[in-house]
Amino acid sequence: MSHPIENLIEIMKQLRTPETGCPWDLKQSYKSIVPHTIEEAYEVADAIEQSDFNELKKELGDLLFQVIFYAQLATEDQHFNFNDIVETVCEKLTRRHPHVFGEQKFNDEIKIKQNWENEKAKEREIKAGKEVSVLADIPKNLPALSQANKIQKRVAHIGFDWPEVSGAWDKVKEEVDEVEQELYLDPYSDKTAEEIGDLMFALVNVARHAKKDPEQLLREANQKFTNRFMQLEIHLSQQKIKFEDVTLEQLGMIWEEVKVSEKNK
Repeated sequence: MSHPIENLIEIMKQLRTPETGCPWDLKQSYKSIVPHTIEEAYEVADAIEQSDFNELKKELGDLLFQVIFYAQLATEDQHFNFNDIVETVCEKLTRRHPHVFGEQKFNDEIKIKQNWENEKAKEREIKAGKEVSVLADIPKNLPALSQANKIQKRVAHIGFDWPEVSGAWDKVKEEVDEVEQELYLDPYSDKTAEEIGDLMFALVNVARHAKKDPEQLLREANQKFTNRFMQLEIHLSQQKIKFEDVTLEQLGMIWEEVKVSEKNK
């Protein structure tokens, strides 16, 4: 009896068989399926946020299929196969966890994280064949908030960081003042845009010090706003009122009512 993963690999092979495969799958390349991979990863995150475990099972399957797809392409090009992927990650996880699979012992989570980052730094230097920047190989395609968070984690690992969250928060207040100054001068200038970017980067630092993922925080804020706005729409619909018939002040009052009812649930 074959293993389920072997069935999936075989299905992928058949989809890519030139004579009998699927035309869509046959014309795909590494680059062409990247957008689908990213989309599937976000759908996994969405299912988790919704606590929809039946959907999570399906989305994880879709994400796994993306890995199988890349493995099939690489097998065809004789770069590597699925087993090579599994062996690589097994070796990496074992090496990065000497406190579990080796003799080394760490007293706390901080030491564990330090070892993890040290191992990753060694991997970057081995890959490059020379000493490389602490910020080398951070993916350019990461969402901007995640990229900022990764940059800050890297430099924090070598001590370039505020010792306390208060320092990071003071930096936010400093950046707020600078944004305010530029807004008064010219809200549409490149300098204003630059200062807003600096403010966003500083806020990511506060989130990191608070041990929160900024990308996740913004997704949750987006969802909260969406839920409240939809309740506002329902309120207007029930009253048979159109948006153009109410003032911004009236909308603000309804918005506050929505927030109150949300808290009372």
